[in-house]
Amino acid sequence: MDLQRKLAILADAAKYDASCASSGTSKRDSVGGRGIGSTEGAGICHSYAPDGRCISLLKILLTNHCQYDCLYCVNRSSSNVPRARFQVEEVVQLTLDFYRRNCIEGLFLSSGIVKSPDHTMEQVIEVARSLREDHDFRGYIHLKTIPDASDDLIARAGRYADRLSINVELPTVDGLEALAPEKNAGAIRRSMGRLRLHIDAAQDDQRQQPAIRALPAARPKAARPPRFAPAGQSTQMIVGADTTDDRGILASSAHLYGAYRLKRVYYSAFSPIPDAARALPLRAPPLMREHRLYQADWLMRFYGFEHDEIVAAPDGLLRLDVDPKLAWALAHAEQFPVDLNRAPRELLLRVPGLGVKAVMRLLQARRVRRLRAEDLQRLHVPTRKVLPFVCVDGHRPAARAPAAAQPDLRRPQLQEALF
Repeated sequence: MDLQRKLAILADAAKYDASCASSGTSKRDSVGGRGIGSTEGAGICHSYAPDGRCISLLKILLTNHCQYDCLYCVNRSSSNVPRARFQVEEVVQLTLDFYRRNCIEGLFLSSGIVKSPDHTMEQVIEVARSLREDHDFRGYIHLKTIPDASDDLIARAGRYADRLSINVELPTVDGLEALAPEKNAGAIRRSMGRLRLHIDAAQDDQRQQPAIRALPAARPKAARPPRFAPAGQSTQMIVGADTTDDRGILASSAHLYGAYRLKRVYYSAFSPIPDAARALPLRAPPLMREHRLYQADWLMRFYGFEHDEIVAAPDGLLRLDVDPKLAWALAHAEQFPVDLNRAPRELLLRVPGLGVKAVMRLLQARRVRRLRAEDLQRLHVPTRKVLPFVCVDGHRPAARAPAAAQPDLRRPQLQEALF
């Protein structure tokens, strides 16, 4: 099979994995004529998928052959799809060629499981090793870690990759046992725990380095501590393949963030696959559900919301017609209006339309003098979204109706006022 055909098959097979961001790593570039590549965005061309995702990495599988038969996976062993497999040298050359053409900023490499988890992981690591050591590649590398791989292999992967990820696949253990019985939820969690230990140890070494450098010059210069996955670890959940509601998904995400210090949890709406098993849904969930989960995830990570207060609906699902922050505000009318001149940061972050940077600007401005309504536009605050929920000198919203009597948000005039 020629290289172009392999690329078509294995790039298409990787499209279902959404966890391919390239943020958070250490800055590196090839200034001074050393090496090739950069982890910074300058001069990088970005393309966009039909659903709006930004694609700036060469995202491929090493192979779509797999010994597992996960029902939700298009590459499962029983799936009737074309199969292909890259050689290590082919992936290395493709990455370098695409980078030189200014098409990508790095590599996202995953793989089906062939022979054994350790054998597969060795091949994946060899790609990253060759790029780093043989070609001095300084761009971004994200490796998908095989959960059952040995700890030595995971330690090696972290030396070459900017980010490592292990997919939990489904939000609950019961869901994984039903749709992927060959996978072990305990093994996945253990691997994530090992990754956290390696990352924490490397970060501790980095924090100690400034103190070592401050020692008297007479002492021998200390070696720079080895880096380990500086962009941390992430994971992905499939949304809509099982019956888990949004409340359960967010609870699982909150546990993963707390227990393993993940950088990101990615949510991927289930896509019906050819020759699907009867246990899978016939229809894909709306993409808006995936979008709302990302917004809710943002509220947990940056806005101080607890996972169990975001979803209020009895069915456990996020509203699709409004974003989770606005939905929370409408369900908690007793919290509003918020006084922009007196409210603490934690409450300001719960006002619809106020982001983290806008709240920071408001706090800085009110140290100098009291805020007026006309100040909000100068502070780049979206007044149409914010004013119905705040009071400030020169503005106080009309009394809000009880929750049971609130008007329908689908009315155009109210959408214009709130959105």
